[in-house]
Amino acid sequence: MNENPGPEGGPEQEEELPVSFQELPALAAESGIVHISEEVVGTIAGIAAMEIEGVAGLTGGFVGGITEMLGRRNFTRCVRVSLGEREAAVDLNIVVDYGVRIPKIAERVQETVKSSIENMTGLEVVAVNIHVQGVAFESNQVEELDTQD
Repeated sequence: MNENPGPEGGPEQEEELPVSFQELPALAAESGIVHISEEVVGTIAGIAAMEIEGVAGLTGGFVGGITEMLGRRNFTRCVRVSLGEREAAVDLNIVVDYGVRIPKIAERVQETVKSSIENMTGLEVVAVNIHVQGVAFESNQVEELDTQD
């Protein structure tokens, strides 16, 4: 077994690659560096959250005292992503359906978002913070709010 790999390479070569993480995290690969943007991670998180039954929608905050519901394609205002060297932390603002058990829904969202990001990007998700911003009483109400931009 060769304990001191030569300059030609070996199993240790990938760890020795200079990787700059100034702008966005990068994953070192044998053929170069892969940059994954915060927007990509946010989109993955938003789609994963919307797949959970009991999540009525994602929200960008409060506008005029009512929750502004956002469409499925615009996750930049409802998902906040913090990227490190090889890890990510996500904050999601969600609206839940009336009658659901909120802690159970939040836990499902956390698990699904974490799994989706890790499987698709290779980043380690260190936190998925859920901020429940509202309750939707009827699905029609959610659709009406979604069309008001």
